[in-house]
Amino acid sequence: MQVILIERVAKLGQIGDVVRVRSGFARNFLLPQGKALRATKENKEKFETMKTELVAKNAEKKSGAEGLAHKLNGQSFVLVRQAGETGQLYGSVTARDITQALSDGGFTVARQLIVLNTPIKGIGLHTVPVELHPEVEVKITVNVARSEEEAKRQAAGEDLTVARSDKEEERAQAKAGAEKFFEKAPEDETSEAASSEDEQADAKPVKAKATRGQKKAEPATEQADAKPAKKGKKEKPAE
Repeated sequence: MQVILIERVAKLGQIGDVVRVRSGFARNFLLPQGKALRATKENKEKFETMKTELVAKNAEKKSGAEGLAHKLNGQSFVLVRQAGETGQLYGSVTARDITQALSDGGFTVARQLIVLNTPIKGIGLHTVPVELHPEVEVKITVNVARSEEEAKRQAAGEDLTVARSDKEEERAQAKAGAEKFFEKAPEDETSEAASSEDEQADAKPVKAKATRGQKKAEPATEQADAKPAKKGKKEKPAE
């Protein structure tokens, strides 16, 4: 299908250009959005009469878009959402959600101007283009986090998905280390060590008693050996 562009369309053409596009693209987007007219003889004549007015309106819209772009470009907007440990959202952030965030921040932007090809499904800092005018585009940052505090940390440059994974790894390593520590001193080894100490403690008194007994027995033996020697001295010599 051939159409006459009545405003600039990115990657397609400028005002007044006659271009060929797919019928579905024309019927579903260009014509309903007021961006083009069917390239009929009547519409070509109509465009020539309204061309000056269209150019003037376009310049006015462009000027207003540039003023808004000066304030909006580079702005960051926080959206708090529930998410899992890995940062995966329980749901998603859509162009409608971003439009609401812009409105809460004092900016009136139509949802159709948010260039979001696929919904956002994870926490983090996401750069999103906003096409304020066919010739004016800005970029904003959508800070999706689990809380306002996490949003501040992300804005400071912290990657929360990596940080959480590291913490989980540290906890796992600490747990493994604790298990190894307890394996070094099992109950059986502790009991054996205690039994060995008790046996040594019991053995000391027995040894001491035996030593004392030996010391007492030595003098008695010496006295027994000495008595026969005295009797031999008392015997009379034979005649």
